[in-house]
Parts: sequence; C-alpha cells; structure tokens
Amino acid sequence: MANLSYEKDQQAPGTANISVLNCIDLSSPDIQSSVSLLKQACLDSGFFYVINHGIDKKFMDEVFSQSKKFFSLPMEEKMKLLRNEKNRGYTPVFDEHLDPVNQIHGDYKEGYYIGIEVSEDDSDSQKPFYGPNMWPCADILPTWRETMEKYHQEALEVARKVSRLIALALELNFDYFDHPEMLGKPIATLRLLHYEDRTSDPDKGIFGAGAHSDFGLITLLATDDSIGLQICKDRDAKPQIWEYVPPLKGAFIVNLGDMLERWSNGIFRSTLHRVLGKGQERYSIAYFVEPNHDCIVECLPTCQSEKNPPKFPPIKCQDYMLQRYKDTHADLNSYK
Repeated sequence: MANLSYEKDQQAPGTANISVLNCIDLSSPDIQSSVSLLKQACLDSGFFYVINHGIDKKFMDEVFSQSKKFFSLPMEEKMKLLRNEKNRGYTPVFDEHLDPVNQIHGDYKEGYYIGIEVSEDDSDSQKPFYGPNMWPCADILPTWRETMEKYHQEALEVARKVSRLIALALELNFDYFDHPEMLGKPIATLRLLHYEDRTSDPDKGIFGAGAHSDFGLITLLATDDSIGLQICKDRDAKPQIWEYVPPLKGAFIVNLGDMLERWSNGIFRSTLHRVLGKGQERYSIAYFVEPNHDCIVECLPTCQSEKNPPKFPPIKCQDYMLQRYKDTHADLNSYK
C-alpha cells in the first residue's frame, strides 16, 4: 500500500508539522513491496502504520472500553494495584519521568502494566520481567482480565508478523526473530495509558509524556481519535523539529526501539517521540516487545563490515531494560 499523506487540519494546533508515514498492509500477498515500504520507513523515521493486522475492530473497541473502566475507578481502588518490583500494575500520574532535563514534573498520564503471565512456582518467575500479573477484582471489573490476556496474546502475534518483515528488510532469514532467545520467549508488556485533560506547554516543561525513545525491539501503539503523539527525526537538530503522527482508524502505529537500532548498527532508527496534551482526555494502548531476558543484543552480521564496524558494545537484554526502567520511573519507596 502506498504512502498515506495528511494535510494540516483543524486537529493540529497552529502551524504544527504533520508527519507522512508509510502504511504496511499485513494481509498483502506482495511481501517484497511490504518489505520495501517498511525498510524505507525504518531508514527515515522508525515509525510506520500497520493495517489489516488481524485484531478484530470490535474487540479493539472492547479493550479501550475496559481500559477506561479501570481508569475511572476511585484512586484508592487503583492504588491497591500500585506497580510492584516486577513493573506490573498501576502507575499514577508523575510516576514516569521520561525527560528529566526538560520536564518540571513527571508525565501527565497514568498507566497499567500487564506482562507475560508466569506463575510464582515457575522457575522463570525469578527473572526480573516475568511473574504473575496484578488484576483488578473480578467483582469490580468482570471480564477485565480475560480481555487483557486475550489482547496480550493477539498483539504478540501482530508483533511477530512485523518482526518477520523487519528481518527480511535486514537481509536475514524471515524467522530470525522467532528463535527462543528472541521472540520465541520474549519480554512483552501491554501498557494501558490515560492522559489527563491538561494542555501541555513545552516551554514550561509540561508534557503528557516527555521526549524519549523506546527501549526494546518494536512498540505497537493503538490510540483513540485524539492527536498528541509527536516524533523528532533528528534529535541533534537545533532547534528540534517535531511532527504530529495522526491517529489512523483501525491501524497500529509501530515504532522501532533502541535494541533494534543497536542490532542494525544504527541503520534503522529508534526515534525520539513525546505526547502533548490538548486539553482533552486521551487514551492509548502501547505494546512493548523485547527479546528474551538473556538475549545478547549485538550488531547483526548483515549490518557491519570493515568500513562499518559495530558502533555499540553487546548488551544483555535484561540488564539494559532494568537500567532504563530505573532511570525513568519513580522509586517505589516514595509511595510508602
């Protein structure tokens, strides 16, 4: 499917730039064309849309509905599910501080983390990002857990489809990222997000979400109809140029994470992005996909040569993830 272009419209405040992103149709039989569009996007901005991804629209609407029900609960109910040391559960407004250099507080958003369900009697539960999830009481939110577990599973399948196109774009075997040490046994985290009805003011350090890049392989983002997400293709530019990414009905916005940038030796982009509030509530659902805890992320053979040696040292996935979470989230002791 060809590029989708957007004119500036009444949603975009002032003279804000609107980003033009490639759109990948996951149902297309023309794999070569899909890989070409994806590769172009990965080289340019690290952001693209995917459509016809296989998740039913009615079910997607139900996930958003259940998300809103949780965030509508009284604060005392939500705080009973405050995130734990495994980063499962509720994160209040200001819990996350993604851009401490430019933010006066943390992010004006609340969230809820749901990871891969691993029971406490499973040896894998000793790993930092595996363990049981925290769930709202079924008496308060019946079917909430079932909805979120189903979505978690379906989103992982979409991520695997996208990863196969990425592998081909990097001149690897299509199933390169399917291996057990990669997405065969991944760290995959669903995060429900609710942004307050506050207007952001970058000059005053007030953001829905501060500028950051994502940590892992890829992120799938589903959003409501409210514009707010911005990307900066060149983080080193002075001044930085920010472009809005408009919501596209029924599509995921997909972006590449830091680990993929490292794997590709900087060829593919993990792009800086942020969220600006427009004075209305905004809901989104992010799905962060990282490889296995023990995966060593190092430059791929297809992305290096004598003239282009590896730019990044090898890192262990869980070590990198733990450090990034520590750098961006409030100390849990501050809630006691």
